Amino acid sequence: MSRLFVIGLGGFIGSVLRYLLSGAAQQLSKSASYPVGTLAVNVSGCFVIGLLAQLAESRGFLTDASRAFVIVGVLGGYTTFSTFGNETFNLVRSGESALGAANVVAHVLLGLAAVWAGRDAAHVIWR
Repeated sequence: MSRLFVIGLGGFIGSVLRYLLSGAAQQLSKSASYPVGTLAVNVSGCFVIGLLAQLAESRGFLTDASRAFVIVGVLGGYTTFSTFGNETFNLVRSGESALGAANVVAHVLLGLAAVWAGRDAAHVIWR
């Protein structure tokens, strides 16, 4: 139960950070149409998870509890795109390039299809 609390606390922090950074980046860009804020969050989250994953693997930088808090909680709340990027990188690094490519294609195509299906379902339900 304490592990779930630690992850939940990290998720709260990550979600607040995502909201603040995304809004600030969007405002600084002065773009009304391109989601610069989301891009900033996703790219920065990927950088941080890459940095921490490497330090954890090569230097034992994070304990299991701190890894749960920072990587699963904070970065999970901040952006799951960072987890997707790290998992895809690990597939390619371990020689599973085809699976890595399939992961990218599946996430993008299925994600977009799910957004479309969800919007279509909402339209059908709430006509």
